[in-house]
Amino acid sequence: MSLLSIRDLTVAYGHGRHARTALHGVSLDVGRGERVAIVGESGSGKSTTAHAVLRLLPAAAELTGGTVRLAGTAAGPAGLDLVTASDAEVRSVRGLRIGFVPQDPTVSLNPVTRIGTQVAEVLEIHGIATGAEAHERAVEELRRAGIDRPDLRARQYPHELSGGMRQRVLIAIALIGDPELLVADEPTSALDVTVQRTILDHLDRLVAERGTSVLFITHDLGVAADRADRIVVMSEGRIVEQGTPAEVLGAPREPYTRALIAAAPSLDDVTGAVDARRAVTATSVEDRSPADGAAPRLPSDSGEALVVATGLRKSFARVTAVDGVDVTVPRGRTLALVGESGSGKSTTARLVLGLERADAGAVRFDGDDVTDARGGRLRAYRRRAQIVQQNPYAALHPRLSVGSIIADPLAAFGVGTRRSRAARAAELLDLVALPASAARRRPSELSGGQRQRVAIARALALDPSFIVLDEPVSALDVSVQAQILELLATLQDALGVSYLFISHDLAVVRRIAHEVSVLRGGRVVEHGGVAAVLHHPQHEYTRALLDAIPGRSRHLATSEGVS
Repeated sequence: MSLLSIRDLTVAYGHGRHARTALHGVSLDVGRGERVAIVGESGSGKSTTAHAVLRLLPAAAELTGGTVRLAGTAAGPAGLDLVTASDAEVRSVRGLRIGFVPQDPTVSLNPVTRIGTQVAEVLEIHGIATGAEAHERAVEELRRAGIDRPDLRARQYPHELSGGMRQRVLIAIALIGDPELLVADEPTSALDVTVQRTILDHLDRLVAERGTSVLFITHDLGVAADRADRIVVMSEGRIVEQGTPAEVLGAPREPYTRALIAAAPSLDDVTGAVDARRAVTATSVEDRSPADGAAPRLPSDSGEALVVATGLRKSFARVTAVDGVDVTVPRGRTLALVGESGSGKSTTARLVLGLERADAGAVRFDGDDVTDARGGRLRAYRRRAQIVQQNPYAALHPRLSVGSIIADPLAAFGVGTRRSRAARAAELLDLVALPASAARRRPSELSGGQRQRVAIARALALDPSFIVLDEPVSALDVSVQAQILELLATLQDALGVSYLFISHDLAVVRRIAHEVSVLRGGRVVEHGGVAAVLHHPQHEYTRALLDAIPGRSRHLATSEGVS
């Protein structure tokens, strides 16, 4: 018997003739102790399904049909239809019989309430424990969630914890009521692959110990392959395919599923052949392997280098963020900086762009020393060096039209007239494959992938020679991610622009970069051509990053079985 049974679920946004159907008769089951993953692109209905189960839909949404039945208990064997249940009935099971792990701990945790209080709140709301007993149980749940020094963490506030620890707090909140069903909505999408694997491993152990069922929402097919007993594929509010990971990923029936798999870098064999268009001659092992703890040597021929940074160092409040990093970006090519959060990737990029002042080291751009450039010299450099941020929604002015956003750099540098700037914006929209009508829209009216295209168009407005791309696809679905990576490669081939590509994901780097530098603790531990680093990683940290790519172990095991 299923613990959760969803039948013909329909959800609409808006009312009357303006209503838009988001779910079209969705039906699925979650068995006791079963892990079910729902996958699909943004807008496919994944999160709407999860929020409908929890009755946490936004005010603009309405459950217009179907049932969501939670199986009964010994005390109430008839079960409960969460669609028709009263608000009080839903609150009685939410947090107790159904736990929820939301996607973003930054907005899901109260910034002015201590961690321990937020975890204990579930027990107090449901009358399970209060006061000192609730606090003690909260500390114990934090410990079980894998948080070090839980008694100290319980007294801290969310901003004092890392992203990985905040996600563990959300897991503790979801599990402290010992729920029968856990609904997890993209719980690790914003985390580095190694942190992601650690948290998902821990979550697997916790739910296995308790026999908890899991409904897991993800756009990452690799995570679904590794973690689910059954995969449900959604598109445009409908279920298009479901089955075991072997059935859905090994022998997909639907073209949509096959397209998702083809677009997913996490399911690629990263040690396989690199696309010939982006491949470079691998540097020798001697050129790229650390010797006696020293940083790897860069290729000796830097005559075609556009950006050369040497010996970069930067400390913040006695913490060394970058410690002797060398960066060489050839003309018309891509160097990727790879590593976990805190490895020094973004700080290195900011030092190269002159957005931070280095404590030591030098930066040369097109042969000129721009290390201490100020005033007009710095402005001239920044005209030729642009940046595309990770979160396009936060990076784009919400009140400006897309056309104004793209033309803004031209206005800032006094380039052209208002009419010529508008014409240039139209050209750039066409270049990044957006319709001309997008110029009149606001960022909020665009999808995540479209917003990132706008950010790229803005970065190209001044015809730069060099662009820093700081995690530009980490927040995007795999199919949109693949489109953006292909766009960047096409633009590079057409315009000859150089990229410094920041990422924590080597599977993504495989698709875009020519060379890669692996950073750890502010130092480069490995450097080389992408094929060389992915085929034959020399440093244990690089191997750990490769091993942590979701879906890779399953893919390699399948490949070995076939051979």
